[in-house]
Amino acid sequence: MTMVCLNDFEEYARQHLSKATWDYYEAGADDCCTRDDNLQAYKRIRLRPRVLRDVSINDTRTSVLGMEISFPVGIAPTAFHCLAWHEGELATARATETVNTCYIASTYSTCSVEEIAAAAPNGYRWFQLYLYRDRKLSEQIVRRVEALGYKALVLTVDVPYAGKRRNDIRNQFKLPPHLMVKNFERMFQEPAGSQEEYGIPANTLDPSISWKDVCWLQSLSQLPIIIKGILTKEDAELAVEHGVQGIIVSNHGGRQLDGVPATIDCLPEIVDAVQGRVEVYMDGGIRTGNDVLKAIASGAKCVFIGRPVIWGLAYKGEEGVREILQILHDEFHLSMALSGCRNVAEINRNLIQFSRL
Repeated sequence: MTMVCLNDFEEYARQHLSKATWDYYEAGADDCCTRDDNLQAYKRIRLRPRVLRDVSINDTRTSVLGMEISFPVGIAPTAFHCLAWHEGELATARATETVNTCYIASTYSTCSVEEIAAAAPNGYRWFQLYLYRDRKLSEQIVRRVEALGYKALVLTVDVPYAGKRRNDIRNQFKLPPHLMVKNFERMFQEPAGSQEEYGIPANTLDPSISWKDVCWLQSLSQLPIIIKGILTKEDAELAVEHGVQGIIVSNHGGRQLDGVPATIDCLPEIVDAVQGRVEVYMDGGIRTGNDVLKAIASGAKCVFIGRPVIWGLAYKGEEGVREILQILHDEFHLSMALSGCRNVAEINRNLIQFSRL
């Protein structure tokens, strides 16, 4: 089968992953309205191309936190890559290193932060962090990633509790016995038969997380802090006031609070509120190079993809992830040229309009 677009990889993964694994990755919260709207929202945005602009040479490169990457698409933090491919996050890290973009490693990886760093020693990596009731857990992993050369901490702030994902409940989803959240190996001393939630003991996440914890994290590490999970201008302002270096506009792939807007619809108000004081990124619903172009035109510095990485892994591991990234790169390059943009700096809001349909 010739893989032409990301939808081809999705269909392959649907057919080849187990039902419980497919349902886990595909799940949205409740009725999945937000998950689905993340995709549909891009179809409401139209492009306004400029012509006769000499696009014989165009440049997709950009930078995030001062680091040049090959194009404005990185890998979002997603859990349990070994469910999709036996090498899991190691394959993802190597593919991202080869393409020269940013990989946000998940706390809920099935490979450790040390293994990921060793697999792609020259890769550009950030680390996605949750805060736990036992702050020592969070502190220990921050120390580890800082020592390993991860370049930023991505604090996920939209999970005081896990969203209700109906199929996971129906399937009684659990990691298979041969897999674990490798970053916490031998860290939990839970009695046999105790309740588990996505690979760690239930009630480990701290629902009391607040802005004061951002200050605590800043006191702990010199790494830049990026807040993931902001959807409003009010919270964007607070993030800037608290001295973070970046914001990821994210609704957790529609897996947390159902009924919130698509991230691409939230992006402009956050970009306007921030006014260039910190970099703004986004995830959710990116499936084509056109989607990337629309997000950059709406003000994102870079976008991050989640589920498509899993589909690439399910197809051919490292090679599959590389193909996913290459297809997005090539589509973005073409969309830029057909829109009259010779480099990423030329992409702005004049390029887009919202459909009246």
